[in-house]
Amino acid sequence: MAPRRRRAWPAAAAVVVTAAAVVVASAIAAELVEQRLTVGMTLLPDAASTGAVCLDGSPPAYHLHRGSGGGARSWLLQFEGGGWCNDVPSCVERAGTRRGSTRLMNKLEVFSGILSNSSAMNPDYYNWNRVKLRYCDGGSFSGDSVYRSGSSVLYFRGQRIWDAIITDLLSKGLANAEKVLLSGCSAGGLATFFHCDDLKDRLGGAVTVKCLSDAGFFLDLTDISGNNTIRQFFSSLVTLQGVQKNLNKDCLNSTDYPYLCFFPQYALPNIRTPYFILNSAYDVYQFHHIFVPPSSDTRGRWSRCKSDPGACSTSQITTLQGMRTSMLTALEQFEAEPKVGMFINSCFAHCQSELQDTWFAPKSPMIRNKVFIIYQNKLYLHAPFQLATDGALVNMMEFQKIAEVVGDWYFESGAAKAIDCAYPCDSTCHNIIPSDQELQILAR
Repeated sequence: MAPRRRRAWPAAAAVVVTAAAVVVASAIAAELVEQRLTVGMTLLPDAASTGAVCLDGSPPAYHLHRGSGGGARSWLLQFEGGGWCNDVPSCVERAGTRRGSTRLMNKLEVFSGILSNSSAMNPDYYNWNRVKLRYCDGGSFSGDSVYRSGSSVLYFRGQRIWDAIITDLLSKGLANAEKVLLSGCSAGGLATFFHCDDLKDRLGGAVTVKCLSDAGFFLDLTDISGNNTIRQFFSSLVTLQGVQKNLNKDCLNSTDYPYLCFFPQYALPNIRTPYFILNSAYDVYQFHHIFVPPSSDTRGRWSRCKSDPGACSTSQITTLQGMRTSMLTALEQFEAEPKVGMFINSCFAHCQSELQDTWFAPKSPMIRNKVFIIYQNKLYLHAPFQLATDGALVNMMEFQKIAEVVGDWYFESGAAKAIDCAYPCDSTCHNIIPSDQELQILAR
């Protein structure tokens, strides 16, 4: 794959801030205010004939904004996120919301961040065909069963929804794609791991297919009281929604507990297609619902810390560093994989690719990352960071934003693994902490 063109700066230029850079930043900031792209919904009513329906029986849907120019044969498919349901009562409730019915969804979606059509705000994918797959099954697009009780019916058809949407998009140009990025946020980020190899197999070897999971690396993690509530949750979800048949077969053959393959850290070693893991080491959803769920904090001692990291006590920060350590330990097995990219920052956030402020903006979060070296006036990419004793080797370090590291990974034009220092070292963070009510809505 031909790499993107990037500036081969002389060493001195790495530390020079020019007036031109200020002008560019100001222009981007102005464009952020001026542009707001909304895209209409495409419903698939005929998909019901294949059993592809939402929890309540409504048709699946997506939003498509066509690419142009050099991006006309490139596609970005973005799974919508929004938690899960793991038992009949929670799924019945979900079926009566926008998380379980396209009848209750907004018919227009704002495309920003990785879905933006602005070259200033989304330089690598702005002119691609960009699609948002709406989430209405409650199982990360992976279930295949039906629950009936009297006159009540719940359709767990996430896998069939995926099949129906891809079939429709193939007829609209996806079959002629040259480059594809499958991405998603939260439960949608988890879905990218489930469907990454499948999409590659459908499109064939001549197409470049890669996958990006944003806030989808959900940990198999014991909470602060010593219980593993997320294992219980995923186990019941996999059973209720008939997910097991659609999980990675190699992963299933390696364990006696099929629900473990719903966790990325166990499924990913078996995925063949290149993927990128974008996550906060202090992901607020995992912090609030997996590491310190309400059942582990019945006296509310973590309430202030959850709403404001600055209000956390020294002992609570120490405990939170344990969550970060668990994340980094789970990721160690992938660090040497050349096909794997990472951006693991130390911000209190959840989903950073769809928000313009965190994806690519003048004040977006950054991590200092090794980018390239210059040796004998030649540029070398993917270089290890080491200082030469003879001074002949010049290491170039650069503060990079999420979009830049993702782009370097996709186009193979630079180092693609960036891991932040521990909280509170990163002053570029946007700590985006939803209220308890907002997190409950996200979980539904």
